[in-house]
Amino acid sequence: MTSEPLAPLDLAFWNIESAEHPMHLGALGVFTAHSPAAGAHAADLLAARAPAVPGLRMRIRDTWQPPLALRRPFAFGGATREPDPHFDPLDHVRLHAPTTDFHARAGRLMERPLERGRPPWEAHVLPGADGDRFAVLFKFHHALADGLRALTLAAGVLDPMDLPAPRPRPAEPPRRLVPDVRELPGRLRGALSDAGRALDIGAAAALSGLDVRSAPALVAASSGTRRTAGVAVDLDDVHHVRKTTGGTVNDVLIAVVAGALRRWLDERGDCSEGVAPRALIPVSKRRPRTAHPQGNRLSGYLIRLPVGDPDPLSRLGTVRAAMDRNKDAGPGRGAGAVALLADHVPALGHRLGGPLVSGAARLWFDILVTSVPLPSLGLRLGGHPLTEVYPLAPLARGHALAVAVSTYRGQVHYGLVADAKAVPDLDRFARALAEEVETLLTACRP
Repeated sequence: MTSEPLAPLDLAFWNIESAEHPMHLGALGVFTAHSPAAGAHAADLLAARAPAVPGLRMRIRDTWQPPLALRRPFAFGGATREPDPHFDPLDHVRLHAPTTDFHARAGRLMERPLERGRPPWEAHVLPGADGDRFAVLFKFHHALADGLRALTLAAGVLDPMDLPAPRPRPAEPPRRLVPDVRELPGRLRGALSDAGRALDIGAAAALSGLDVRSAPALVAASSGTRRTAGVAVDLDDVHHVRKTTGGTVNDVLIAVVAGALRRWLDERGDCSEGVAPRALIPVSKRRPRTAHPQGNRLSGYLIRLPVGDPDPLSRLGTVRAAMDRNKDAGPGRGAGAVALLADHVPALGHRLGGPLVSGAARLWFDILVTSVPLPSLGLRLGGHPLTEVYPLAPLARGHALAVAVSTYRGQVHYGLVADAKAVPDLDRFARALAEEVETLLTACRP
């Protein structure tokens, strides 16, 4: 393992973090237990296997790198990912007392920032009070891993399974202090194209802030508290809606969020009429077979959720049309691609401007709706099968709610993270998601 500089987007995630808004993503996995001691055995396995996973031994260290910065000014004030010479898995794997509510315990654990002086990840084993189940909450800092990379790291400490091997990363040619003059025309064209794309993204992001029709329930002051919830729905039901109406599974899952928001707002006394919050839909630019290389590779789409529309099929049609327009434009353009602008900011700019950028998220979008891919093969820990897995997204400053979705073994799992003070009724929103799936199924019947 060798040191390497953080990619620009990783550096952005590292620097926008605060105590009230930690930038870690999570996943709450629920396992069937074969004995009351299954949770303790799982914790022992995780601690024993972690040292063999190279990515779990990597810490992030701020560095000024003066000699390197003379050759690469954008690296000045950056950070590196490097092996931790004092790595101890017992600092990262923790066994908790039995609990009757995995999500209640996970919410409190998601509040706590990861230790920045050590490899930024944790695994919390939560035995069930009944002895029939246990859960594991994985936390990974977004600067260490995006969704696909986190899946690879977590799979490394679960029971071995046959996964496609990642394609080897081609060796990078040695850097030259002075570029070959024959490359200058191509580099100039690339720089001009990148500059034009950056201007296009910036202009689209500015326009997206016009005519904002969000809801006060999606806005939160920084309380630093967290609440999580989850709900599982049948993937066959989602496929039935998709086959009946057209579009993609993801279109249906996003439309379900729009309908659930409508129910939730109306039931808590907030009017949903005319509400159309901006949803950021992250798009990974990393292919599953190339999940090994370090660094976040994310763009995104921005759409207006038709919360104010009372017709469920009309809501789905609006979502499908918006996603089609985004796909036609591609993930490199439009307001949702703001993450790509991180490449144009010097490392020192990320370090100094992190607090300002974190506060700007509320101006850019109102709610995050992200999808996390999972393998269709059954996952196990110590022979205990994984039955449910709820992805948990970071909560941006000024936001009250974030939604993450995964499909696993015939089920769709919605993982919800909210500011605990702003959204004390998160369980009600979780139920609204399941109710909206039933509403769409009813609307699709002849």
